[in-house]
Amino acid sequence: AETKDAGVTDYFDSVTGKPLFKAPVGRSFADFEKESRAHGWPSFRDDEVNWDYVRVLPNGEAVSVDGTHLGHNLPDGKGNRYCINLVSVAGRPATGEL
Repeated sequence: AETKDAGVTDYFDSVTGKPLFKAPVGRSFADFEKESRAHGWPSFRDDEVNWDYVRVLPNGEAVSVDGTHLGHNLPDGKGNRYCINLVSVAGRPATGEL
């Protein structure tokens, strides 16, 4: 099924399989898709970030707690906007304990 047919979608670390983002949360899929297309990268907001596994460095780089480069925080008038490289979040869920 296409992402928009699945409702809220989980995005997993392509290296570890840990859940990093869940979207859309607090907005429609149409809004998530529109913003992502406008910027050329999947664009997540604070409520869509799994803070157990994502960190933002002082320079704005977004990384997983295991060191996977994810993208960058590029704040705009609506707040923090995490522009994430799709390849970084194209993983499958980890099996077993995280």
